[in-house]
Amino acid sequence: MGQTKHEKSFVDFDKPYEQNVIGLKGVFYFGIGLVILIVVTFGLMWAFLNVLAENAQEEKRSNTPMMMSEKERLPPEPRIQGAPGFGVESPNGRMNLELKAPQSEYWELRKQWEETWVAGQKDAATGMTVTMPIEMAKEKFLAQAVKAKSGAEAEKAAKQSQMYFTDASSGRMAAEKRR
Repeated sequence: MGQTKHEKSFVDFDKPYEQNVIGLKGVFYFGIGLVILIVVTFGLMWAFLNVLAENAQEEKRSNTPMMMSEKERLPPEPRIQGAPGFGVESPNGRMNLELKAPQSEYWELRKQWEETWVAGQKDAATGMTVTMPIEMAKEKFLAQAVKAKSGAEAEKAAKQSQMYFTDASSGRMAAEKRR
């Protein structure tokens, strides 16, 4: 007879605890909605993946003019020996040094330099001598009638060649003479 105010309430004021009432209908609606949302998301992601795969195949087929080649993608020389494309350009073509000792690049370049020092180097296009051994260059130079400069300008250049920069001038002017 004391239930006039609270007739529509789930709360039972005669008990010292609150009754836990779970609305099963709301849980089922939420679960069904979640499953539908997961299925829709899966379908959209699958369609998106197919679109991206088609675009990737189209990009492979159409080489754009700005696309870099494999050689352009490599970092500049010198490269790590194990890296693809590690080698040395030689007169006989490119030498592949990928799986050789780290010093192999130096050995190959040293061999090329020694050949150039001994025999000189000729331009492939013109056939003219580009470099020659030092002894041969000295002989060729001495065979010419080279006139030495003389006069005040030559003396001034000779004196300036003996001067050097010191700390006293803070590197601004050559102040001392070499002995």
